[in-house]
Amino acid sequence: MGTGSAAPEKILTNFDLEKLVDTSDEWIRVRTGIERRHIADDKTTSATMAFEAAQKALKDAGIKPKAIDHILIATVTPDMPFPATACIVQERLGATKAAAMDLNAGCSGFIYALSLADALIRSGNGENILAIGVETLSKITDWTDRNTCVLFGDGAGAAVVTPTEEKEKGLIATYTQSDGSMGRLLMLPGGGSRNPTSLHTVEQRMHFVKMNGHDLFRPAILSMVEAAVSVLEKAHLSSEQIDLLIPHQANLRIIDAVAKKLKLPREKVYVNLDEYGNTSAASIPIALDEAKRKGLVKTDDLVLMVAFGAGLTWGAALLRV
Repeated sequence: MGTGSAAPEKILTNFDLEKLVDTSDEWIRVRTGIERRHIADDKTTSATMAFEAAQKALKDAGIKPKAIDHILIATVTPDMPFPATACIVQERLGATKAAAMDLNAGCSGFIYALSLADALIRSGNGENILAIGVETLSKITDWTDRNTCVLFGDGAGAAVVTPTEEKEKGLIATYTQSDGSMGRLLMLPGGGSRNPTSLHTVEQRMHFVKMNGHDLFRPAILSMVEAAVSVLEKAHLSSEQIDLLIPHQANLRIIDAVAKKLKLPREKVYVNLDEYGNTSAASIPIALDEAKRKGLVKTDDLVLMVAFGAGLTWGAALLRV
């Protein structure tokens, strides 16, 4: 699996946020584990970062753009409602034979994209699938809300999913689930058909992320553990066999709780939350690419990726490198 990632050069630290809202570096670090995040400038969009990450992933996989059959982009911050950001990236890559579509599953989006890529390949409807998670969350963040503005960052991660003749290699199993009854806990209320853009939606700041972090904390832990256990059961494997856990990077306390319930030591858990903050659908593919480049993912390693996000959605994927 070829991987690649990209993030804006601009850095926003906790100390920078102290100048914007009533918060502190210590408060943010203790409650979230975040120290800094990458923030897109006016010229940087989800498509530009997805394109950069995709180029790196294709190079890593040794595959030309015209060999790609499908481009799947997981994002809640597309360049525009339509055309799909995946179509914009398809044109820029020159992937002229690829079908392209966007997926909206919040922070679980990349897992959903991997699940779909796996299904396309197993059904014979594609051989080379480009799965991308990308977000420019800074552009839907309310920088006056101290409860949410400290959390989010921008970035993109990509993976090229291809078939393998080795039965126990590649994507071994995936698992996805959702519960729409709790969708109100994390949403962007303005701009859709329910609340079309108007003076009222702008004045009510409805075009920014609204989140009830307190009520999300416990469901996030329970759902990620459930997804991890379920995907391991599908593959007839146990948590003791996991070489590396790559969880969605939202909150260090959530990550630690999930690892504890899975009985995994910290050295088997990849964390880059301190550097990027919560990049939603981009967090797992960025972490996967980084772990590979750092040599933390070796041949025959079993990697468990697990996420939870808006929807509410959650899921997991098992990868044998």
